[in-house]
Amino acid sequence: MADVPGVFQRRIVIGAVFCVAAFTLVGLRLVDVSLMRGDGRSGFEDRTVTARADLVDRNGELLARDLPVQDLYARPHVFWNKNEAARDLAAATGADEGRLRAGFANTKHPYVLIARQVTPAIESKVMHLGLPGLEFEPSVKRYYPDGRNAAQLLGVTDPDNNGVSGLELGLQDKIRAADDGTPVITSIDMRVQYILAHEIAAQRDTFGAHAAGGLVMDVRTGEILAMASLPDFDPNGRSLTGEDTTRNIMAQDVYELGSVFKIFSFALAFEDHTMNLDEVFQIGQGYKIGKYTIHEAERMPASLAARDILAQSSNIGTARIALRSGGVRQKQFLSHLGLLAPIRSELTEQRRPLYPTNWGMIETATIAFGQGISVSPLRFAASAAAIVNGGRELTPTFIKTDADRRGAQLIKPQTSQQMRDLLRYVVTNGTGKNANVEGYEVGGKTGSAQVPGEHGHYIAHALRTSFFAAFPIENPRYLVFVLMDQPHGIKATGGFALAGYTAAPLAGRVIARIAPLLGVPNTAPPARLADGNS
Repeated sequence: MADVPGVFQRRIVIGAVFCVAAFTLVGLRLVDVSLMRGDGRSGFEDRTVTARADLVDRNGELLARDLPVQDLYARPHVFWNKNEAARDLAAATGADEGRLRAGFANTKHPYVLIARQVTPAIESKVMHLGLPGLEFEPSVKRYYPDGRNAAQLLGVTDPDNNGVSGLELGLQDKIRAADDGTPVITSIDMRVQYILAHEIAAQRDTFGAHAAGGLVMDVRTGEILAMASLPDFDPNGRSLTGEDTTRNIMAQDVYELGSVFKIFSFALAFEDHTMNLDEVFQIGQGYKIGKYTIHEAERMPASLAARDILAQSSNIGTARIALRSGGVRQKQFLSHLGLLAPIRSELTEQRRPLYPTNWGMIETATIAFGQGISVSPLRFAASAAAIVNGGRELTPTFIKTDADRRGAQLIKPQTSQQMRDLLRYVVTNGTGKNANVEGYEVGGKTGSAQVPGEHGHYIAHALRTSFFAAFPIENPRYLVFVLMDQPHGIKATGGFALAGYTAAPLAGRVIARIAPLLGVPNTAPPARLADGNS
């Protein structure tokens, strides 16, 4: 007969059982954690979220920063009611309920992603559900304190904190390399950005334009101080509603810009000595080239001096001047200014210019006044900067720099001086009068382009208006370019929607507000006070 275990032996057995159970639980927990970390055994993704440096403007104002958040996962096998858990978690986090139901029903994967980048507020809602089997993993979310302002310019990151658009993508290497907490300093001046975006939004609303945008550039350093594109989007919301768009029309789209292109035709004429400003050209009401007839946007006199051809924006006069140099020379000159190649900058969004493969006589005439060739506003601005900055090449940059970055001499300094004088004349005596700002000596040029439609035809009564400005024009420091896509005439403008009524006053208001901030001295004569005897 076997011996009956004593009390001491029974205690040893019970202790051993408890030890085995404890080690089993620890082992299960280790398996649980390893699965949760995505070691490949569960089919769950293995993600590495890389921290990013802050983006700041040129004055140190915060533009983008990583915020600590958490990713939420669930072990659905411990839910007592999977459908009810899916409904409650979807309501608390904004996740798709159908996706959660499908994930919870899939027994092959013990873990299901509920939501990424969960904020403390959402975490609180989730915790109040009292559900078992929930796990929070540390993560980060990119935050943009200025919201919509400069949204397309700054861009966004994906859930793994990789830049996918804008400067977040274009400056990715710099942002990741600054792992010591040093911010990446951009060229943007948020004071200028606020003003530019505000004025563009107001003018777009006034004229009911489909879209609108603008930029401000330093013509010596190439720094982009501001760039706005409307409609925009909320980069913190990560979803588009209504007319929201992530598209940056100033860099991603190419346009036939119309009469602002005439500045290149006149610069070419100065370079080639094919005209002088006092020379009189016959204008008339139509100029036939083969089977085509060039018309004016507005009624013109029978003849105009060359300076007034630009000031009054005559298509026929500009075409006649350009044809003196010819198509081969015109194409070579525009290529020399960079207008036939995409722009290079830290902004990855770009498009190649569009221009005709057959560059004949009619193409030479229409390209002279900005129809038949399409470039991005950023590409135009970079080339236009060389027209006023002494004739030197300039590459735009979105990184702060104090250095004069003007490069190779593209046109003669004398040509640049002649163009500055002529652009000032456009504002004082021509279509740019509404851009004049007392004391800041603005020079510029209007552009009212027809809008291409389907099958190579232009849309009737549709215009794309723009204004190019530089100030102070005698020794320019800053360039402003604004664009309005299909504005509509209003009662105050007599129903007209040409650039002189829509884009020129917009540029003038922007300059009036940013010039004092940028330290440009106002040279307006002091006001004369009445002496009381008159």
